[in-house]
Amino acid sequence: MVKKLTRHGNSLALVIDKPVLDLLEIDADTPLSLTTDGQCLIVSPVRNASRRKRFEEAVKEGNRKYGKALKKLSE
Repeated sequence: MVKKLTRHGNSLALVIDKPVLDLLEIDADTPLSLTTDGQCLIVSPVRNASRRKRFEEAVKEGNRKYGKALKKLSE
């Protein structure tokens, strides 16, 4: 996807299409982190630490319940 910046007052804005926002679960209230590797601009949502912990716990529980079955399926 190629995008152009849009003038917004004295600044430039990047308009993100709704399907991308929906995919990343981003809305107007989601804080975003802007970083760069020196060549690319990286925009990522700031995720809540408790949300990350819940996700990791869910993965651990899924592995506990279904790990053996998933391992057999991968063989």
